[in-house]
Parts: sequence; C-alpha cells; structure tokens
Amino acid sequence: MKTEIDFIHSENTTKTFLKMALPMIAAMFLNLAYNMMDSIWVGNLLGESAMAALTSSTPIILLLTAISMGATNGLSILLSQKIGSGDKRQAESLITTSFLTAVIFSVAMTVLLEWNLATLLHWLNTPAEIFGMAYDYLKIYLLGYVFTFLYLYFAALLRSYGNTSLQAISILLCTILDCILDPIFILWIGFDGAAITTILSESISVLILVVYLHHNKLFSLSLSTVNWKLVIPMAKNALPAVFQQSIPAISTSFLTAIVSGFSVTAIAGYGITGKLETIPFYPAMAINMVMTTIVGQCVGAKRMDKADEYVKCSIRTGVGIVTVLSLLVVFFANPLSRLFVNSDGVAELVSTYFLIVGVGYVCNTITNCVLGAINGLGSPTAGMLLMVFYYLMVRMPLAWYWSTHTTFALNGVWYAVLVSHIVACISSCLYYCYYRRKRVSGMQEMQTEEEKTESLSFYKE
Repeated sequence: MKTEIDFIHSENTTKTFLKMALPMIAAMFLNLAYNMMDSIWVGNLLGESAMAALTSSTPIILLLTAISMGATNGLSILLSQKIGSGDKRQAESLITTSFLTAVIFSVAMTVLLEWNLATLLHWLNTPAEIFGMAYDYLKIYLLGYVFTFLYLYFAALLRSYGNTSLQAISILLCTILDCILDPIFILWIGFDGAAITTILSESISVLILVVYLHHNKLFSLSLSTVNWKLVIPMAKNALPAVFQQSIPAISTSFLTAIVSGFSVTAIAGYGITGKLETIPFYPAMAINMVMTTIVGQCVGAKRMDKADEYVKCSIRTGVGIVTVLSLLVVFFANPLSRLFVNSDGVAELVSTYFLIVGVGYVCNTITNCVLGAINGLGSPTAGMLLMVFYYLMVRMPLAWYWSTHTTFALNGVWYAVLVSHIVACISSCLYYCYYRRKRVSGMQEMQTEEEKTESLSFYKE
C-alpha cells in the first residue's frame, strides 16, 4: 500500500523522521498560536476575571481534546499497521467504520456534556464570581465539539499515510482567521465571542482536510465497506489511548481545583502557565503521535531494527528542540505572562512556576518519545498504566499534600509537577526496554515457526 513517506526502506533514518516530524511540530506550533489567540484577546480586552473564567473552562476543554486525540490515535495504531503490512482492503474498511463511529460518539458526548455542564464546573471548584462566564462560554464551545473530533480524526488518518504537511497548512489558515475574528467577536458579543470564533475556525479546518482526502482518494464513504466487527479491535486500542491522553487533563482539573482555593489571581496565573508551557509540550506531543505511526508501520513490516533507529532519532531531536524552548520560556516568563494579563502578581507566579518546573520539560520529551513507540508496538494499555502511575499516583497526591500540609503552599503544586516529570521519564524508559525485548523475542519465535512450516511443506511436496 502506497504511503507518502517510506519509513521501512529509508537508508537515512534522521532525514525520514524529520520529514514526518517537522511538519507535525509546525502544525502543533500553529495550533499553539491558534489556542493562545483566545487567551491573549480575552485577557487584554476583558481583564483578569475573564482570564480566570477561561482557565476554569480549560480543564473540560483539555479533557475533551484528550478524548479526541486518544480515540483518533487509537485508530492510527491499527491503520498504520495495516498500511505497513499492505492490507488495503482492511484499511479501507477500517476508515469507513471508524468515521461513522467518530460521528456517533462525538454527538453523544456533546449531548451528555451540555446536560451536565453546571455539575462539572462545580466539581472544578469554580468561584461564584466567574461561574456564569465559564458556563456560558462552555455551553457555546461544546456545540463545536463534533468539528474538534473530526479534525483530529482526519489528521490521524493523514498521519497514518505519512502526511503531516496538510495539517500545518490547515491550522495556519485557521490561525490567521482566528486572529482576525477573535477581537471582532469579543468586542461585539463579549467573552462568548471567543467560543464562536473557535467553532468557525475548526469547521473550516475539517472542510480543508476532507476536500484534500477526497481529492487524493484517501477517504470516501462507502457503506458496503462498513464492518462493525472492527469496532471491537478499534475500542481495544482507542480506550487505553483515550484514557492515556485524558490522564493529564484529569490531573490539570485536579490541580485547577487546588489552585482555585488560593485566589482569582492564582487561577489566572495558572491558566497562563498552561498556555505558555505548551511551547515545550507541543513538540513532544507531535513526536509522540509521529512515533506511533512510524513504529506501527515498522512493526507491521516486522522491522524492529528500524523502529529502534527511529526511537533514538526521536529522542535526540526532541531533547535538542525542547531544551532550547524550555530555556526561552524560563528566562522570558515574566514578559510573556504580561501578553495575557498585565499584572505584577500574575507575572511573579508565572515566573516562579517555570523556574521550578522548567527542567521537567526535557524529561517529558523523552517520555513522549518512548510512549509513542510503546503505542506503535501495539501496547497502549501499558502507556495508560504508566500515566496512571506518575500522574494519578505521584503528581496529584503530592500536589495536594505539599500545598495543604507544608510551608510550600501554592509552590507545592509546582514541585509535584516537577517530580512527576522525572518519575515519568525513568519509568517509561525502563518499561520500553522490557517490552521491546519481549516483542523482539515474540517476533523471532513466530519467524522460527513460519520457517518450520515452510520446511515441512517443502518435504511433503
């Protein structure tokens, strides 16, 4: 089956990896700019309270995005392996079935969340003075969740075929549109205008991807190829991937509830740190998704040697990029925070956060490289359990204890984040080494059995 990049037979692994990864990283940075526009315009045009309301809305948005990314990444695991093995018929059936499943699921999630929105905001300990703003914003934002899900679905489909460039192009166009429309809608409608702009931009992104995929005959709806039996293997890969992607969002929701107990200034500051730390986070996330596709194809072609080369290459590249970005964020945290809200208290909080957490972003990059490889090997459940360990069993308990039972106070939350990044890096690397040896051993045994079968068939003839 033809893909746009040949990962298996490429002699220059670094060049091939960069050809796949750089457009994906560019797309992530454009997505970063796209996501920051709302915060910058809201903070500057509407002030600290509006920024705090947006922060209170963020955990729910992050959770929804994580569910979408996890589900579509689960599809990418299966589809990449089918493409790597050359199984065109199964790949086409998988695409049609998964698309219908994606539409049904995203609509159901929208209805469920609209119905329970007030309860979710109460669980997040949203202060009364900003509750109404956060509720109205999310009520509108949720109406566009179907477009968010479908955008990530089509982007995952393109990644599986080795195309990451179009995602960058579509995000660029939508970022430009968002820059133009955000201030217009915010000044015209108010805080809710930012949500309306998001829906418009994401719907255009989906349209661009659909037109390209249909034109290149990579996507078409043919009900004759639907196979609902594929939902079970899709779910087996998607559910762990969904939970894996959702765990950071669950952790962020928990930490937001803790921070909300301090002050509105603390909430606004924490919201800004969440926006700024996506600068070192997004390249790591991009490499994670790229590695799922690359290693998936290598496994499908039974080339673990190539998979190992790509893992080493991803770590070298990722650590180099993120080290530079982390230093920039740490040194310029104060002026960067003032792009959102011009407040001394907020700027000081943001600067302290990055001084404490900064080194953890390099650890997070290594973790993402390894987790992407583990997913590509076909073990998303292991990745999920690892994240349960260092987010839910390390970060959240430490954040609660250090912020409420020690003199660290709010800084206790930041120290917990740093420790969890270090633990994540060590534990994921140890597991990858173990699982890789196990997978190679299994492939060798399978190859031996095939050789025996071929030998017996030859003598019988």
